[in-house]
Amino acid sequence: MTDDRDRQRSKVYAWEERFVAPLDPSSIMFAQAQGMVDAIWAEMGLRFPPKVEPLPRQARSTVADANRLTIRLADASPSWWLLHELAHAMTSTHDGRSDGHGPMFMGLYAQLLTRYLRVPSDALLKSLHAAGIEIDIQAEPIFIDDAQPAQLSASSAASSDICSARDADDIIAVPKCMLARPGDRRSR
Repeated sequence: MTDDRDRQRSKVYAWEERFVAPLDPSSIMFAQAQGMVDAIWAEMGLRFPPKVEPLPRQARSTVADANRLTIRLADASPSWWLLHELAHAMTSTHDGRSDGHGPMFMGLYAQLLTRYLRVPSDALLKSLHAAGIEIDIQAEPIFIDDAQPAQLSASSAASSDICSARDADDIIAVPKCMLARPGDRRSR
């Protein structure tokens, strides 16, 4: 039974089979996956990528899964599965909160498909609309919080190179260069 938070799950899986899978028949071997995750994570302006681990051998119905800290894959997986799981990692927190297959997940997944599989965004958005899938096209990873913390030292508060990141329930000040590349829309 699907909970309310993940009400789009079956729609997303059906859409992937109809729209995404035919566009990308390539696969990625497990041994290559960590390098791909690290590179994509860094290109998205993020630090501390999730660790890629093998999917348990006894897994029969699960083909891959992910949370903020871990992506689990089979020995070989379609390339687009890796992007799907990366979107889950970007929309999950270390304590297990997640957007499931909701609008934020779909927004980040769409960005990854457009950027790395070169899926035309207009065709992608049209197909999502036709499938009745909600998407937040402005989605960003949920563990980035651009709000300034209430208590910074005077020297830190004056610096334009400081932003904040949320770690569990605490807000900590970190240099912007740790969160995004210069010119990236996340570096404010």
